[in-house]
Amino acid sequence: KSISAAPFFEEYLKQRANEGTTAAVAADSAPAPAPAAAAAPSTPSATTIAGGDMDAASAIIAMETSQSKTVGDIAAAIPDLAPKPDQSYETSDGYTISGNAVTLQASDAPGPANVAWVSDLIVENAMSSLTIFNGPLSDVPHLISRCFIKEGELSFFLDLRPRAYGAHDLRDADGNYPGPDTLGRKAFEYSGARKDYDTKFGTEELISLLNESVAKLEGVTTNPGLGDEGLGELEKITRGPLAVDISMPLTSSNVATIIDLREKVASMWLGWAIDDSHTHKPGAPVNSQYVYDTKYKQNCYGALLDTYTDFFGQADGVTLAAADSGPLDEAYVGGGS
Repeated sequence: KSISAAPFFEEYLKQRANEGTTAAVAADSAPAPAPAAAAAPSTPSATTIAGGDMDAASAIIAMETSQSKTVGDIAAAIPDLAPKPDQSYETSDGYTISGNAVTLQASDAPGPANVAWVSDLIVENAMSSLTIFNGPLSDVPHLISRCFIKEGELSFFLDLRPRAYGAHDLRDADGNYPGPDTLGRKAFEYSGARKDYDTKFGTEELISLLNESVAKLEGVTTNPGLGDEGLGELEKITRGPLAVDISMPLTSSNVATIIDLREKVASMWLGWAIDDSHTHKPGAPVNSQYVYDTKYKQNCYGALLDTYTDFFGQADGVTLAAADSGPLDEAYVGGGS
């Protein structure tokens, strides 16, 4: 199988050193972070979490069953969604990490539905991950829903990622954003992007769902988030304002709660994806969205690369990040791919 869609690790570092790292593509659309040789990986919680009453194999099987149903529901609602076998991995392909089978069901809908990439990824005994990137015809958030399991600990990451730069990476630990005295007129542009996201997607319904679900979990510790010093640079500029990044004991109750939350958030995403009110008007909005998305997806790949090399090791992390990220340079504009 080809995993050359994403740049190799060394090429990516050279690219980042030459171009700098910025969440916005146009030169005046966002402040660029200082170029770095490599982004610092996210720092995990220092708290040691005792294992729970569920084994990793059973937990991943339950998550895989749920995730397959979710992808099936998406495919049923979006008839344009089609498999991409050349970028998928079946058990028969023999791709393993530390002896654990890896399967990846890739798909996209480059037509009117404009779903740029779906990665339904399972690493036996270790990870369940669903990644959805949208094409530039809409402003529907990208969806990242991922669970790691290691030594009795369950780590959960969930994010509905905005499609316009809102300076979320500049948010401090108290939730405050820099104003016009720091950013000038750009502060109003970024504030407008945040308001648009909050009004359409980051609603009280979603916030309540996230808060109530996390409150049900046992033994939760919170990993570094926006405004925290321990968060890597690429994580800062790609995370959404409502990202959930937590760790907890691997218990049957926690797994059930996480599965329920993942299903409900994916259902919300699907509702937005098939709602025509989120479609951009033809012309400049679509073009600017495409330009922004292209750079943003490259930064997401870099952040994922850090995450996967930290968890799976350098060699397996590089391979898996490339496979899970999908094509970084395909033109999903109104049906072309």
